[in-house]
Amino acid sequence: MGIDRESDIAANLQIGPTSLGMVRIYVEAEGVELPLDFDPDEAEEIAEELRAAAEAARGMGGSAKGKSPKR
Repeated sequence: MGIDRESDIAANLQIGPTSLGMVRIYVEAEGVELPLDFDPDEAEEIAEELRAAAEAARGMGGSAKGKSPKR
C-alpha cells in the first residue's frame, strides 16, 4: 500500500499533549495501538505538512468523501 492508495482500514485518531510536554498522535485500529510522541517543534512541522497536503488535495479538484465541494 502506498500513500496514494485508498484503504478500507478504519482507525481512530487522537491528538493531544502529554504530561511530559510532548504532543502525542495516538492511532488505534484493528487491535493495534500506536502512540507517537513528538516535541512541540516537530508537531508544528507535522501540522504544516498536513496543511500543505490539504491544499494540494484541494488543488486536484476532488472533494472529501461525503462532503459537497465549496461554492
